[in-house]
This record gives sequence, structure tokens and C-alpha cells, in this order.
Amino acid sequence: MGMEKQLDVRPSPLAGRWYPANPQVLTQRIDEYLAAAIPPTIEGEIVGIIAPHAGHQYSGPVAAYAYALLQGQVFDLVTVLSPQHRPYFAAYVSSAHQAYETPLGIVPIDQAALSALEKRLQSEIGETIKRVRADEEHSLEIQLPFLQRVLGSFRLLPIMIGIDEPRGLKALGLALAEILKDQQALIVASTDLSHFYPQPLAEKLDKEMLRRMEAFDPLYFLQAEIEGKGFACGRAAVAAAMWAAKELGANRICVLHYATSGDVTGNYREVVGYGAAVILRTS
Repeated sequence: MGMEKQLDVRPSPLAGRWYPANPQVLTQRIDEYLAAAIPPTIEGEIVGIIAPHAGHQYSGPVAAYAYALLQGQVFDLVTVLSPQHRPYFAAYVSSAHQAYETPLGIVPIDQAALSALEKRLQSEIGETIKRVRADEEHSLEIQLPFLQRVLGSFRLLPIMIGIDEPRGLKALGLALAEILKDQQALIVASTDLSHFYPQPLAEKLDKEMLRRMEAFDPLYFLQAEIEGKGFACGRAAVAAAMWAAKELGANRICVLHYATSGDVTGNYREVVGYGAAVILRTS
């Protein structure tokens, strides 16, 4: 415990609000979601997952379909890619702290991986990674308790993305692949789907987004929003994850589950869509 106390830890703004603050209750809740999720049988090595990021009561049951596949797997380094819900006026943002904390314990940030990633981005496209303190980004932190539960201990490479343009997203993906390639690494892309449409329209938009996700073409996926055919607040995170995963030899994305907030709240007039998927390297 002594070492943990000396770490500069980002305090959690979500515990007790977006998920339970009590570690026993949180563990039990996540285990229930994992037990209830029956993902399809997959073949190949897991390179990454795509998971939603609302409060656990809303999107936890969907996220569990992706996390259930990670049980029994070993990953030392996990990069979580998320959108920036607050404007930091930077293409790429990470934490200025040394670790994240959730009720399930401390998650150390891999400072060496973060520095190496920044170095590559600087030399490739002249961009740095802005470090912020006490950020309130829920879409990144919400993934951590699930990761802690299924993986135990791991090092974190957290990146919050503030751009949509393909050049910067591809550069991030390719730079990430370089950092991750010699490690037991996992990519997590954090995204919800359409927001606040009636259920039938949400299903139509989300189905198109998930279809483009499975097509595993980052440009085609990003184009959906421009064409008004589908929406995802973490589309940049998914596209960057696709570019990184492709570079690491992944060749397939399999959608595991889909639901909306209406399935939890009973309000189908305005729903948020949630999808879970796995990124695979198949022989």
C-alpha cells in the first residue's frame, strides 16, 4: 500500500454516480452483468474491443458482452481510446496523473508508452499529447472497473480524442500499433451510438453504424456521420482503434450485442444506442 499512496492519482468523479462507490457492490454488479452476457463463440485472437460508456446501469449489460470475452485472457497494457466530452482544444489528451483510481483499486498509467506515443505523433504529424489534471471524462474511466474485474492488474495508456479528421486518427492508430506491437496489449474503443431519437429511428441509424463497424473500414465508418446515416460519439476512437488493429494484423470485427437505454428505462421516445464488438486477428 505504501507505494500506492505515493502515486499521484486522478480522483474518480464517477464513483457513486455512474457506478457504485462501494467495491463489493461494484464487483457484484459487474459480475452479474458478465454472468448474464452470453457472447457468440468467436474464433481468433482478440486485438481489441468496442464498448459503450453510459452509466453502468444503462450500458453495463451491453459492455459485458465484450468484457466477458476477456475473461481468462492476459493483457499487460491496455490502451483506452475515448472521445472528449469537454473541449480541451487539443487533438489528443491524456492524464497528467500517474494513475487512475476506482473503488476496485489503482490503475497505473504506462508513462513510458505514453511518452513513446507522443514522440511518434510529434515526428509524424507535429502533434503533442496534452496532459490534463482531474479530468471528468466519463467515457474513459467507465471502462476501468470492467477491465479491473476481468484482467486484474494492467498498465493503462489513456487517450481522449478531440478530432474527427482521418489524417490525425490514422496517425494515432499507426503510432499506437508501433507502441503496442511487442507487448501483450489490448485496444479498447469507447463509444455510444445515436442519441435521443425514437427507438425505431435509433435502431435504423445504429444498425447502419454497426454494419459499417463490421466492414472494418475506418473511412467508411467515419463517413456515416457526414452522410447522416449513423452516429457515434466515439467514432474517432473507433476509427483510430481500427487503424491500429489493422496494423497489428486484425482482420475482423464482430458485433456482439446491441440495446438502447429504452430497454432499461422503458422510455422509447428518446433513446441512446449501445453496441459491443470485438476486434479479431483470425488465421
